[in-house]
Amino acid sequence: MDDAQLAEELRMIVGQLVRSVRTIDTMPPGEAAVLGYLDRSGPLTTADIAQQRGVSHQSVAKAVKQLLAQGFVHPEAHPSDGRKVLLRITPTGEDRLSEERGRRAERLGAAIDEALSAEERRTLAQALPLLSRLTTHLKDN
Repeated sequence: MDDAQLAEELRMIVGQLVRSVRTIDTMPPGEAAVLGYLDRSGPLTTADIAQQRGVSHQSVAKAVKQLLAQGFVHPEAHPSDGRKVLLRITPTGEDRLSEERGRRAERLGAAIDEALSAEERRTLAQALPLLSRLTTHLKDN
């Protein structure tokens, strides 16, 4: 298998894996993504989130509106630009995101336990640093 075939196969399989795990999500993907960015990066503007996600400002603004209404994010003044608003995840939002992540991890963990042998689980564990390195490389380039 050449690099192009390997890349396509990896892209397809990882995409299917992510979509399969997310079938149990109980919140819209855009809202979960916004909470995830705020959890990992700290306070961000709507424009920052849109840029990092590679989506329109309007789609993030729609998700933010719902998250504000649910008390999952909190707006605060931007420290250096009075025209901007920073969004911060609230403790309630952190709890909600943790629930979503927990369900996903539980589902994936059960699949690993049921579908893979002990040797296959070791192989999968050994592949994680490679996937992490690929992710970092893609982010940096």
